[in-house]
This record gives sequence, structure tokens and C-alpha cells, in this order.
Amino acid sequence: MMDEFRALLARHARPDFSTAIDGVLISSVDRPLPPSPSMSGTVLAVIAQGAKRLALGDRVYEYRAGQYLVASVDLPVTGHFTEASRERPALGFGLTLRPEAVAALLLEAGSLGGGTAAAPAGISVSDAPAELLDAVIRLLRLLDQPRDRAVLAPMVIREILWRLITGPQGDVVRQLGVADSSLRHITRAVGWIREHYAQPFRVEDVARLAGMSVSAFHRNFQAVTAMSPIQFQKQIRLQEARLLLATRSTDIAGVGLRVGYDSPSQFSREYRRQFGAPPSADAARLRPVLP
Repeated sequence: MMDEFRALLARHARPDFSTAIDGVLISSVDRPLPPSPSMSGTVLAVIAQGAKRLALGDRVYEYRAGQYLVASVDLPVTGHFTEASRERPALGFGLTLRPEAVAALLLEAGSLGGGTAAAPAGISVSDAPAELLDAVIRLLRLLDQPRDRAVLAPMVIREILWRLITGPQGDVVRQLGVADSSLRHITRAVGWIREHYAQPFRVEDVARLAGMSVSAFHRNFQAVTAMSPIQFQKQIRLQEARLLLATRSTDIAGVGLRVGYDSPSQFSREYRRQFGAPPSADAARLRPVLP
């Protein structure tokens, strides 16, 4: 099973990770790379070869061949493949998880419920059951079958979602599809902070937006993101600043101000703590490798 999984991923891997099936991604990395920040997306990720490490706040997740990761909230993470070489590239499968698709399955199933009242961690890792791997492989086979793909791919994706809902991380995935779950409330708050990351906010106001008391909001936000709301905002600000500096801007103070820092010295200090170099040096290091 794993041999076919690896062969399918290697054959269909593209530089931009995309495939002919909407929401399906394939990664192939032929060398260990330094940790890099990104947003996790709401995804299922399955490793076929190699190993990957993700850091979220003070939590570190490691998963390797035969294991899968579920990210139920779009979170700022730092990650990299730790085992990869030209002879044995790291190979991974990704599937975007859409709340409406999970909700439709829950509605059809009727009796599964939405999971626990408390919000689960936004990222979790488990061993992949054989049934899940089998469905993933059948989905990948459809990349070689364009005539069948449009009809069968949505069916197999529903099966994959069902395997997730009824598997070891079922509670996390079920909450993704329940509109009034604690996870969805926190997801709404996360989305608001991401959209308004440059402006200050009162935690009480964001808790009200999430439909929670301040104490419940703090507890559930920390459980999902491994950060406080203010720490989360800082992560988003620094990632946005790095993107601006790496792509076009040379105005360090201006970038800091744009992402919400009134103090250039505080911006430089926190940027260096996050990325290991001050903004100007990090930007100079990043720009030459851009296409």
C-alpha cells in the first residue's frame, strides 16, 4: 500500500503543489530546509515518505510516513521537512477540509454529534488507519483517470472525510462542521484577528464576537492555538512583516508601522526573536532567492 502511495505522489508532484483535483495537494521535497513560517490552512496532511515538524506556539508536532495531521483552524505555524534527500524525497498528501462538507456528512449521519463542549487543539497527529490510506490512494489514482475524475473524486473525498470523522481525530473534525461548536467560535475570532491584525483590540470585544465569556474565550483560544489572543496577533503581524520585507519594501520602520508596531525598536526586537535576524538582515537574505 505505501509503495503505491509513494509512487503516485512522486509521479504527480508539481512545484506549486497543485493537482487536477480541487483541494488536493502534493508535496515533494528533496532536501531538509530551514523552518519557515506559514499559515496551516484547514487541512488533512498525510506523510508517505520522510518526516515533518511543525511548531505552533509552544507546541511541537512531528509526524512521519504512515501518520496524518489535521489542522482544524488556519493557524500561524513554523514548519519544515526533517527527513528528505534526493534519493528519498519527503512526500506528502494534502486535502483542504471544508466545514460545509463536514456539516453535510454530519447531517446525513444524524447521530454522531458535534464532539465535546471544549474546543480541541487546532492541530493534532495520529497514525493513519488502513481504511483512510486506502481511500487516499484511490483518490490519487483518479489523477491518472481524467474520464472518471469529475464523478468519482467527490465521492472518494466524502469517504476520506467520513474516515476522519469516525477515526482517532473524529472529535476535532466533527467540531469543524458544527456551526455552534467551541472550535467554530474560536475560528471566528481567529479570522477576525487575522483580518484586523494591525489594529489594537480588547480581548473582551473579541470574546463577545466569538459568543463566549472572557474566561471561556481565553481557555478555548489557548487550547486551539497554543497562544493567547495577543500572542496570536503578534505572530500574524510578524509573518505579514516578513512577507512585505521579502517581496518589495525596504522601509523597515514603515513596514513595522503598517503591521501595527508604533515602536521601531520593539518591532526589530520581536522580529529578531521570531526569525533569528533583524528585519534588514533577514530581508536581504530572503530577496535574492525570490524568482
